[in-house]
Amino acid sequence: MDDAHRGPQLPPARGPLSAAVTAHLLDTGPLPRPADAAAADPYGDDLQLALYLCYELHYRGFAGVAAAREWDPDLLRVRAALEDRFLTALRADTPGHASLDEALGELLVEPVDGSGVSYHLRDEGELWQVREYAAQRSLYHLKEADPHAWVLPRLWGRAKAAMAAVEFDEYGGGRAARVHARLFADLMTDLGLDTAYGRYLDAASAEALATVNMMSLFGLHRALRGALVGHFAAVEITSSPGSRRLAEAMRRTGAGKAAEFFYDEHVEADAVHEQVVRHEVIAGLLEEEPHLAADIAFGVDATGYLEDRLGGRLLGNWRAGRSSLRVPLTAEAVGAC
Repeated sequence: MDDAHRGPQLPPARGPLSAAVTAHLLDTGPLPRPADAAAADPYGDDLQLALYLCYELHYRGFAGVAAAREWDPDLLRVRAALEDRFLTALRADTPGHASLDEALGELLVEPVDGSGVSYHLRDEGELWQVREYAAQRSLYHLKEADPHAWVLPRLWGRAKAAMAAVEFDEYGGGRAARVHARLFADLMTDLGLDTAYGRYLDAASAEALATVNMMSLFGLHRALRGALVGHFAAVEITSSPGSRRLAEAMRRTGAGKAAEFFYDEHVEADAVHEQVVRHEVIAGLLEEEPHLAADIAFGVDATGYLEDRLGGRLLGNWRAGRSSLRVPLTAEAVGAC
């Protein structure tokens, strides 16, 4: 049975690329030309949404879109052009470290006077900003760990076993109620947000889309397996201290017990995961494929680059008293708003 009825609704287009991809998915128009992708802003709303639409077909798809579109050869050719534009820009713009050890070492040092989003939310953030942050992050957290699962068949030995162990924890250790995506949905309920998968795709900024698209890009290409491991390492190494700050932000703003629990859970779990990823996943991978060290470092550095872009968007808007979302949250949500 075809499952075209499943998945979220297709969001409104943000430009000619995303409009053409949407029309193709609905059989109402032609795809864009690969040359159109080559001329687009690699970090802009239009390209990032078009790429997100292509990638989402490998997750839950969209309502009204045939499941067979996942492997549509014409769409895949367009996706390749979008990916090339995005990846080329990432490689050119990402400030690189001299070595993998240097890249990882910098992540392990917490700044004395941090100034990122988690610091802001902990020290002075307001509840409406916490809600916006959750809405932006929901694009990933409602499918948390799924992009990283694609690396498993591309690893073996120590790296594979350790990665599977970390993923098992992310999926709740076999308990549905403890799956991290479920815990984030509970956080959203506390914040009065809609927990439907993909609900805030239209509202999310291009910067938020890019952070998720990077995971899908790395995960769907075996040639980028080292970059995906580097991305995963960056997330796990920085997650525990960042989650501690965000847990404090949830308590200070009165976000709710489930909101507090989500980040408290990550403080403990990711402190362990960080050790496993560094000493087993990365070390095991480099034992087998030492030539991937530069790719792992690129994954670490690209993650920092896109997270900084997202942080700049959030803090720039919030400090100006503006919403960071393309479509601001409304009072329609229930709960703690």
